[in-house]
Amino acid sequence: MSEAEVASFLEEERTVTCATIGPRGWPHLMPLWYVVRDSRQSGAGVLHAGAGAGAGADVGVGVGAGVGASADAGVGVGADAGVGVGASAGADAGERGAPGPQIWAWTYGVSQKVRNLERDRRASLQVEAGEQYQELRGVMFECDVLVHRDIDTVAALGREIFRRYASPRGEPPVDELPSEVAAMVDKQAAKRVALQFVERRRATWDHRKLAGVY
Repeated sequence: MSEAEVASFLEEERTVTCATIGPRGWPHLMPLWYVVRDSRQSGAGVLHAGAGAGAGADVGVGVGAGVGASADAGVGVGADAGVGVGASAGADAGERGAPGPQIWAWTYGVSQKVRNLERDRRASLQVEAGEQYQELRGVMFECDVLVHRDIDTVAALGREIFRRYASPRGEPPVDELPSEVAAMVDKQAAKRVALQFVERRRATWDHRKLAGVY
């Protein structure tokens, strides 16, 4: 998929699967609601993350265009099931030039995924669609994750998420939440954290482009 195709795909879909590294070394996969933000609007700072680095108590550093340290070549790119079909297949974030969309989600601060990220900030994300083989498409991101605990940041993200999911698929987010929903979100913010997924590398696939040739 091209950069524009990935951005459009992320706007269309509704659930991202987040894989973190569990305490016994096994991948821990959980679904999340998410929103997509322009990474250039996240601030001017650059995250230089290393494997195993803790996420910190309240990471307020912004993320800019320089994010995109290379992952191991070939990680997440396979030949099976058409993985890697598309213009951006297997590209490091830095290799693609301009920064693209960035996924944000929220979750409970005491959740297993947050405990995992406090130990090792790496995560893989996958958004996929299609049922028939010739319709399968998706994107996988290798990310470093910033965990934000500031309650205003978390509450604002929660309201943004709920505005998105208050609209039917394919429709823009609602302009305003009902007061009772906004109050519920603000109350939940005290228990939650905001997760900012900083892309390092991606792989994409779109079997519709194979034209029946496998």
